[in-house]
Amino acid sequence: MAKIVCDPEIMMGKPTVEGTRITVESLLEKMASGYSQEELLNAHPRLTIDGIRAAFDFAAQSVRNDIVYPTAK
Repeated sequence: MAKIVCDPEIMMGKPTVEGTRITVESLLEKMASGYSQEELLNAHPRLTIDGIRAAFDFAAQSVRNDIVYPTAK
C-alpha cells in the first residue's frame, strides 16, 4: 500500500504520496473541486488508487489527532 512521506527536499517537506511530488493538500483540493479519481490517475501516471486512499487516510488521521501544520505569516 502507498504511504505518505514528509521529506524536506520534496515539496518543502509537505506530506506527499511516496515516490511522487504529489501533495496530500493538492489531492484533497482537486477532489473537493470535483476531480474524479480517474481524472487524477490520468493526470498523474505515478499516482495509484492506493496513493489517493493513503492521502485521505493521512488527512483523516491528522484531523483526528489534532496535528497542526504551521503556516508562514
